[in-house]
Amino acid sequence: MLVGFDTSDDACVYQLSDQLAMVQTVDFFPPVVDDPYAFGQIAAANALSDVYAMGGRPALAMNLLCYPTCLEPEVVQAILAGGYDKVRESGAVIAGGHTIQDPEPKYGLCVTGFVSPDKVLANVGARPGDVLLLTKPLGVGVMVTAAKGELLEEQEMAPVINSMSTLNKAAAEALDGFEIHACTDVTGFGLLGHGLEMMEGSKVSARIQREALPVFPKAVELAEMGILPAGAYANRSYQEPRISFGSKVPLVWQDLMFDPQTSGGLLIAAAPEQAEKLLLRLQECCPWARLIGEVLPLQEKSIYVE
Repeated sequence: MLVGFDTSDDACVYQLSDQLAMVQTVDFFPPVVDDPYAFGQIAAANALSDVYAMGGRPALAMNLLCYPTCLEPEVVQAILAGGYDKVRESGAVIAGGHTIQDPEPKYGLCVTGFVSPDKVLANVGARPGDVLLLTKPLGVGVMVTAAKGELLEEQEMAPVINSMSTLNKAAAEALDGFEIHACTDVTGFGLLGHGLEMMEGSKVSARIQREALPVFPKAVELAEMGILPAGAYANRSYQEPRISFGSKVPLVWQDLMFDPQTSGGLLIAAAPEQAEKLLLRLQECCPWARLIGEVLPLQEKSIYVE
């Protein structure tokens, strides 16, 4: 076993030979949008992301579907079609799956990918001096919460759905040839939660620049109104003691950094001398990609936000 559960990583990695390792992950959740096809795409992209975060490439996927008997067959078909199309886009194949009856619909995938043992990425290994990059905007949880409350127009939610359904495939491929010391995808624990896992697992600290963060503009407005998902409060309660916020960091921006993301971007710790070139490479495929901070030697707090 090259990577297990001891570092709260995105997937497990099992070495098959000197040249090949298997990446295994599973993820599923209830609908985050009303459109069943979009939900299928988002859930699939979220599950596939774990393989990309480990440096792997997806090969096989198995459907995991829970649905109530009252759900129309056309809706179930649309969910599965969304997942199928996203898996096909990744280059992997759907090889079967399992369904059960459940009062609340849920969908996701068990994904198997492969990676060369010497190219495995993990959420630990960040070094002092590394730069931190993020490839997708924050604010997904806020926007989804607002959409469920019918506070957003369809066109306002469209870029969020597009972001959630975008594979991290291009971002992962852009890392080839660069010195990457740690990588993870940003999902339910928010930017700060996944950042804490990376820093504490690496026995370092980080400085994050609030003004550098990519965020959906509408999410800032909604967060200022107090439109926050329950997960943001849970994340803050658990994570805040290990984080230091500068006096000029507004509460709304703290909330957005605690905001749970669905199918978020990659958080990358890379060698500083490659920062400019890597950022340009990432922005060719991920327009929201930003350099958001740096890794520090171990300090009193794990993350400092300025």
